[in-house]
Amino acid sequence: MTVTPDDETHLRRAIALAAHARATGDAPYGSLLVGPDGSVLAEAHNTVTSDNDISAHPELKMAKWAASNLDGDTAAKTTMYTSCQPCGMCTGAIQRSGLGRVVFALATDQLLQLNPGGGWPTVQQDGPALFDEARVPIDGFYS
Repeated sequence: MTVTPDDETHLRRAIALAAHARATGDAPYGSLLVGPDGSVLAEAHNTVTSDNDISAHPELKMAKWAASNLDGDTAAKTTMYTSCQPCGMCTGAIQRSGLGRVVFALATDQLLQLNPGGGWPTVQQDGPALFDEARVPIDGFYS
């Protein structure tokens, strides 16, 4: 899918939200959610520092907003515009919220060029283990 002039307009708003976040002492990231009719439904900027909350990314805020305020059919017709490509945490939330599309300005590799040494360390994960015990609370829940 190509980026349209309307997409560029919304991306510019996401970039303006990122500039606002930086001006207020937070990391420079901004996002907005646009409905099927092209109207802006919600917008947010990064507040990780000011809220002392590692999850206060604007993309996560938009995904949570959509999950709380939109039915599944409407969410699937929305577009999130964001100043940078969503991180893994936000991508998971976006997928679970059922949003239809994400358009971003900077890709992660471009961001890392602007912030050499940025990114997060890999955390070791070991498993699976104790399958027979772990399945007990889950068995039948999704049926």
